[in-house]
Amino acid sequence: MTFHYGLDDFRHIVTGAALMASGGGGSYHDAMRVLDQLQESGWSGSVEVKDYDGATEACVLAMMGSPDAAEDLSLAAIQRSMNNTVDAFQALCGTPPVCVIPVEIGPINSLVPLIAALGDNSVKWVINGDGSGRAVPELPQTLYSGAANLSASPCILADSAEDAAATRSVRLQATTAADVESLAGSVVAAFGSYAGIMLWPSTAANDFALANHYLPGTLEQVRRLGDYMDSVDGPRTTAEVAAELESLTGRDTTCAITNGYITEVTQSTNGASLDVGIIRVDDTPDPRNSRLTHYIYNMNENLILYAAQDGAPVIIAPDSICYYSEHTGRGFSNAFDDLAPYHDRQTGKSTGVPISVIGIRAAKAFREAAGVRDSFAGLLRRIGYAGGSINGPE
Repeated sequence: MTFHYGLDDFRHIVTGAALMASGGGGSYHDAMRVLDQLQESGWSGSVEVKDYDGATEACVLAMMGSPDAAEDLSLAAIQRSMNNTVDAFQALCGTPPVCVIPVEIGPINSLVPLIAALGDNSVKWVINGDGSGRAVPELPQTLYSGAANLSASPCILADSAEDAAATRSVRLQATTAADVESLAGSVVAAFGSYAGIMLWPSTAANDFALANHYLPGTLEQVRRLGDYMDSVDGPRTTAEVAAELESLTGRDTTCAITNGYITEVTQSTNGASLDVGIIRVDDTPDPRNSRLTHYIYNMNENLILYAAQDGAPVIIAPDSICYYSEHTGRGFSNAFDDLAPYHDRQTGKSTGVPISVIGIRAAKAFREAAGVRDSFAGLLRRIGYAGGSINGPE
């Protein structure tokens, strides 16, 4: 099926992606600011979005970097990054990509391929899908990385230089997605707070290997979710949103926390690509009066929801741990500007605005892809958890 997404659809995608992304994928506020700038530019066109045909030169396209380090992200910066990255891929690899696909679901990374299709470059349409059905901390935690004949290399990164002649770009060649991730992180650090990244090329040389190695339909899922959330005057309840999520995705959902309060945020940026932190959620705005305490451990994206009173995890990645607020009616990320309505950085206290946490079972194809569980297990060990996953219904 072919869709044509205009500005309203872009907004719905950001709204839906901010919920489904498991706390990552870029800032909701940044993405909405970018769309305000797109509206101010006078653009009123559309972007073609459809399933991959298995016969067109394609690549995964994303913005890589720390969400908090990229607080000045603008439409112009994204357009320059995307155009520079696409142009560099053609110059350094010789094959201009005709279509692109998001690396993950997220307010920014679901949006940037659509913005790339607006630019003066080879990209003509966007694939309706992504590599994980959520946002992920690193490249190996994607369905793409488990495909034997779909190599992450060559990988191209480019900055957002205004003058094309001054663009800094790099071609990376490595055996695995993990090696590309390590090298790309160093490049992003050298470029600044973010960079465009294009990888996993699907061409005639590898028999268009992207086919059957992505999660189909996820862009339309988040668009429809966002439309559902935006279509009422007041916010939906947590239970209503969870039910809609399950209906759209076919994945089991749970209301893990309904109307708790963010009472503590510990967050630091690790290099240029990962914000690492712990979010405390209590059942009252003042943690001294709390009877129920949860901790959310994240590396950009949420990886563990831990119940202090039970001494055990409630949800563990690759399953998603998603934020929603019945007060604001939207999902959000771990970026500081997204957390601001719910937690005051200056006082270190809850603002009194409640939040909920929705768990979404990982897509079967994603959690069973080669290396995905092992890759998530490695991330969990890095934040101090060496236990096993929580087995849910298939």
